[in-house]
Amino acid sequence: MKFEIPDLPYNRDALEPHISEETLNYHYGKHHTGYLNKLNKLTDGTRYEEMALEDVIRASFESEDQAVFNNAAQTWNHTFLWNSMSEDSDGKPHGSLAGKIDDKFGGLDAFRKRFKELAVGQFGSGWVWLVADGGELDIFSTPNAHNPLTTSSVPLLTLDLWEHAYYLDFQNERDRYTEAFLQYLINWEFAQANYDAIQGGGRERRSGTG
Repeated sequence: MKFEIPDLPYNRDALEPHISEETLNYHYGKHHTGYLNKLNKLTDGTRYEEMALEDVIRASFESEDQAVFNNAAQTWNHTFLWNSMSEDSDGKPHGSLAGKIDDKFGGLDAFRKRFKELAVGQFGSGWVWLVADGGELDIFSTPNAHNPLTTSSVPLLTLDLWEHAYYLDFQNERDRYTEAFLQYLINWEFAQANYDAIQGGGRERRSGTG
């Protein structure tokens, strides 16, 4: 069985002017696809071949199979990223998640401030995540390919902090890139659906990973 990635949930120019079509051509068309192709080569004929992608991530992490872990996690992370963004974002959460953000962070502005601090403060490449753990919200960053699947936390949304995600549009200004995501691109419906799934007793995410 070969792993696959879904099509983008929007046209490649849909996130402009914040994320350009050129960036998505490289980011999705080359980087994400590159991780997928490496993953399929690494797992061909191995015990990982018949596993679900999330199980490959956990198993390779536990066995310290770094090459498989890196490419499996980056394949999953990027699909989760595409779903974390929307061309129709109004920039703010609704429903039960909005109330939880108010309770945990003291309001949307405080949430944005903390998210941006962690994104800008992450040294080198990585990701920043809004997660739920035991019914409580948290924000944390991870280096390189690491993600919450190897922890007790359930991801609700993410932002890619690797320079290939933003350099063509923002050069080295990660702060402006993060601000654009927070103000204009977050898919709060996706985050809410992930949160609702937890409240319903499930751990699985609407990641679009199949």
